[in-house]
Amino acid sequence: MIFRKLLLIINIIFVNVAYGSEPIVNLDQHAIIPQPRSVIGKGGTFQIDNKTKIVVDGNEERIDYAVGFFQQLIKRSTGFTLQRSSDKRARNNVIYFKIDASSGIPVDGYTLDIDDNHINIIASTSSGLFNGVQTLRQIMPSDIERGKTSGKKKWVIPTGTIEDAPEYGYRGAMLDVARHFFSVEDVKHFIDQIAKYKINKLHLHLSDDQGWRIEIKSWPLLTTVGGATAVGGGKGGFYTQEEYKDIVAYAQTRFITIIPEIDMPGHTNSALAAYGILNPGITVPEDGIQKVDRRAMGIKDDEDATHLYTGMKVGFSTLDTKKDITYQFVEDVIRELSAITPGPYIHIGGDESHVTNMEDYIPFIERAQHIVGKFGKKTIGWDEVAHARLEPSSVAQYWAKSENARKAADQGAQILMSPSTNAYLDMQYDTTTQLGLHWAAYIEIDDAYNWEPTTLVEGISKEQIIGVEAPLWTETITNREELEYMVFPRITAIAEIGWTKTSLRNWESYKTRLIQHTKRWDIMGINYYKSPRLQ
Repeated sequence: MIFRKLLLIINIIFVNVAYGSEPIVNLDQHAIIPQPRSVIGKGGTFQIDNKTKIVVDGNEERIDYAVGFFQQLIKRSTGFTLQRSSDKRARNNVIYFKIDASSGIPVDGYTLDIDDNHINIIASTSSGLFNGVQTLRQIMPSDIERGKTSGKKKWVIPTGTIEDAPEYGYRGAMLDVARHFFSVEDVKHFIDQIAKYKINKLHLHLSDDQGWRIEIKSWPLLTTVGGATAVGGGKGGFYTQEEYKDIVAYAQTRFITIIPEIDMPGHTNSALAAYGILNPGITVPEDGIQKVDRRAMGIKDDEDATHLYTGMKVGFSTLDTKKDITYQFVEDVIRELSAITPGPYIHIGGDESHVTNMEDYIPFIERAQHIVGKFGKKTIGWDEVAHARLEPSSVAQYWAKSENARKAADQGAQILMSPSTNAYLDMQYDTTTQLGLHWAAYIEIDDAYNWEPTTLVEGISKEQIIGVEAPLWTETITNREELEYMVFPRITAIAEIGWTKTSLRNWESYKTRLIQHTKRWDIMGINYYKSPRLQ
């Protein structure tokens, strides 16, 4: 036994010297985020080189995304072109990708089995296979993230077995592109980063007082006028429907579902500035007025339209909930958006509609839900929607008031947990943080990690919780670098809460893994917040 251990130590030293300076650690000591359900190390190594083959077992079309993603990752960082082989009997230097519907592996889950001769990635779903690849990526040397050929001839991976599955089916992030607009490429970059941590939903906040960001062909001024500016009066922008479909398709290759939000009846000044017919007579706060020169834009004057708004106040706007034209507007928007959104959800907002009387707010939300259902989608709304009668398929997103979440759950709606005091990525880390706000809380990395969805709101059980989501509002966020600073490292905390069983989550373990994991962000050039809590 002593002799075998000595040989293992000598082998590990040889591997470290021959194939790079990064230590090869046992699999069960690796810094995997989110923490898997079970990790058992075997003490050996598998080596990927330019002769490694990929073998596919199952419906190739369902496996292609995961295999193609892995091949691209390896090609980009090693220069190896891993070839597929049809020889299912191959046993040496082989990576197997297998979908087995009878395996009993839960949706999105996977088994990763590694020995000296082969790697087996097995799942019951395509998404599970992709998640297995993301875990395999994290146990490879961190140089895999360089995105350029390193010159290494072999890439060493520790052997062992990982069995894994998610705690919640909905594991989300939200990007507000209304307060400040982000390009298609920026959104794709964001998708790439969150997919690494097995996040499977991206909620795009597409409209607000400061900007309308999605083309609606039946109401063209929404983007011509409503998309013309941003917080602070900067340049606006919007996605054409083709660009939006491109984002949706790209997200699908990462097994992420896009959930679009059109906020209503409040947070709607960008629509009121485009079409005065929707305005019940509200005015824009003086601190954020930006006048619209409609004649210079080649469109007719509209004396009922509001000015554009570039400030950060909330709660001053509302659609005219008593006009039939308003519901025609809502139906047109939901119809066009549903047609280009293959996912099951449309988010209708519903928050902070302070100038909408409750007797008008309630029937509006109920009618908006019905319209969403008419086009085959399910409704998500912020927790205020619980004041209305919710459809059984609706989801209430808890962000502020526990009583609203309980009221929604009592109606049979599912709850999406996004507590502003823990999960809001736009909150400042501490008093020295230059970006972000702090109206909800200062949220350091341990604050983002140390909360539990099932005990957050008394009376709401795990069975009533659909999952978790981390929103990034962008009043103060203007570019990719700033976005990364507010998102990382906190997105990994929310990802682990959504994926990992409560009994397996531990701050000290997560902290240790995260400290090791930041090496990858350094290599990638991610502008993450270097928290003193990780020292």
